[in-house]
Amino acid sequence: MTGIVALYIFMLAAFTGYEVIARVPVILHTPLMSGSNFVHGIVLVGAMVALGGAHTPLEKTIGFIGVLLAAGNAVGGYVVTERMLEMFRSSKARTAAPEER
Repeated sequence: MTGIVALYIFMLAAFTGYEVIARVPVILHTPLMSGSNFVHGIVLVGAMVALGGAHTPLEKTIGFIGVLLAAGNAVGGYVVTERMLEMFRSSKARTAAPEER
């Protein structure tokens, strides 16, 4: 019964997430996602905790893949934020040397 409940919760979360994200206007999507980078960090910590509790080789492999994907998600969120913030800098600040900023 636990597997069916977990599957039901997963399907409900996937449907709810899709509906919420589908209703966000395109112009707000990037700022909202870049503002939620802390969530990606929490996912990474959760993946590391799950990997720490793994016992079988299959569990360790899945946990390792989860950590890699979560780390990529967190890094990608910060890359997108940096690119988005670059659009709002003046052209003078873009051409200046990094130590002059």
